[in-house]
Amino acid sequence: MSVALRTLARGGGPTLLWRALLTAALVAAVGLLPWLSRTDPALTVLKARSAERTPTPGTLRAIRDQLGLDDGPSALLGRWLGGLLRGDAGRSWVSDTEVLPAVTQALGTSLLLMTGAIAVALVTVTAVCARTLWLGSRRRLGARGPGGTGSAVTAALPEFLVASVLASVVGVQWGWLPALGWYGPRWMILPCLALGLPAGAVLGRMLDDLLPAAFAEPWALAAAARGVAPASIARQALRRCVPGLLPNLGLFVVGLTGGSVAVEQIYDIPGLGRLTLRAALAQDLPVLQTGTLALVALAAVAAALARLCVRRLTGPALRDGALHSLHRPAAPARRVGPLVHGLLLAAVIALGLPRDPLALDTTARLQAPSWAHPFGTDPLGRDLLARIAHGALTTLGTALAVTAAALLTGVLLGLLPRLSGPLVDTVNAVPPTLAALLVTGVAGSGPSTPALAVTVVAWSPLAAHASALLRQERATLHLTATRALGAGRGYLLRHELLPAVLPPVARHALLRLPGIALSLAALGFLGLGAQPPSPEWGLLLAENRPYAERAPWAVLVPAAVLALLGALAVTAAGGIRLPRRQRTEPGPG
Repeated sequence: MSVALRTLARGGGPTLLWRALLTAALVAAVGLLPWLSRTDPALTVLKARSAERTPTPGTLRAIRDQLGLDDGPSALLGRWLGGLLRGDAGRSWVSDTEVLPAVTQALGTSLLLMTGAIAVALVTVTAVCARTLWLGSRRRLGARGPGGTGSAVTAALPEFLVASVLASVVGVQWGWLPALGWYGPRWMILPCLALGLPAGAVLGRMLDDLLPAAFAEPWALAAAARGVAPASIARQALRRCVPGLLPNLGLFVVGLTGGSVAVEQIYDIPGLGRLTLRAALAQDLPVLQTGTLALVALAAVAAALARLCVRRLTGPALRDGALHSLHRPAAPARRVGPLVHGLLLAAVIALGLPRDPLALDTTARLQAPSWAHPFGTDPLGRDLLARIAHGALTTLGTALAVTAAALLTGVLLGLLPRLSGPLVDTVNAVPPTLAALLVTGVAGSGPSTPALAVTVVAWSPLAAHASALLRQERATLHLTATRALGAGRGYLLRHELLPAVLPPVARHALLRLPGIALSLAALGFLGLGAQPPSPEWGLLLAENRPYAERAPWAVLVPAAVLALLGALAVTAAGGIRLPRRQRTEPGPG
């Protein structure tokens, strides 16, 4: 037990102090939210309590006196912290109920949902990697890259779209499973599928990207030559690659617990994500601060357990510098897949640009695809092909810029794990809606606010991935030998570490490109991003989702184009390589 505790606390006092400072800064920023948003918190609380009540000066004054708003944020934060130390998180400003029991119950619901989603994700990871594991364990992998585009398409589908389709088709039309509520195991199946399938596809692609290098290591060659069973070789290859993904799995756990707002809303699940969203919109500070603190604590526990599992799986090899590099052997990039996907996407855009995306025709509402409207029409009779094509210009341009910024930030901070580790955990614990509100409060509303808000949180999984790969790469035999020959940090970084880490992290970034495009558009609902009648892709999906049963093409066509973008990004990323130079005796430096 003492060894485990020392492992969990590894990083020393400075790291723990840095984590505590970040937590304090986040809680303080949440406490300033009503003042950062430049709105009257008394008016917001009144509207949350009863939208019909007239905000008279007397009513607003009574709310200010009741909540102590005139004392300022510092006094409010101090009273909340003082009560928290006594086990009392205060009472909700909106419902006047005790906060701690409500947050505890919502956290338990979210953890149960997260457990089911992880089970679905692990099954999805197994399905994505099954082909590579079977071929690699039998020495038949050759130069083949990761699996086909099916996992890329699944990873590109937004959670709220998967949830909507499952609820309307499986739950309502077919009646196989309940699509609303949270009353037992049967009510868990659909939301767990909606959350676990896209996340499992992302994790599966990342694992599938590392497996070929593991099967090319000397131990795998020796095991195959000695007649070791393929199943045993496959298990050891998994053990070799999984440590590089455990930090991202920890981030997934925390992000799923607090960030599954859309799924919880669709299925009416009383989880922590929905609770914090409502508290943020209503500026219910006691609930919001307690929920945020619970997510930060969960993030710290998940990160510590991930580090412990990494050390257990790698054993003394990580400490002694006895690992082999997982830098994937450079293989010829596939040209057919990206070319086909790119041509299809370009054709959709080219065919739709000459059409008017704002032209209304109320006599042609929700028409099925036809020669006049190849993709059908939306609830206002607007041509979907035109809206998808015109929305592509803004959606793809901004998403690419945000992805590039997130990749650069993630790699740079991944080089400094002691600095970035607690920062990644803290940032990942913030629900996306709350992050957008905080960024807007600091930077103000403007055309660049949505991109900035998404960039603030989009870099964290990339930094965790880069940090995990760098940790293993620094423990490789060839790096130890190169360092012994006199190579300095700059040489090792340029010629060994970055060529090994940048390609898989860049492929990971491109895998998240469709999700970033949707996150940008989703901020429109908070008044931060694109607003109707903008044809951004995320808005198209959100606007047409209520009509999925009556006109399924209105949702499936934008989702198909988004999945096409994901397939293009992932198949094109398969060719990203930074081959190392031929190793020569390095000079000092």
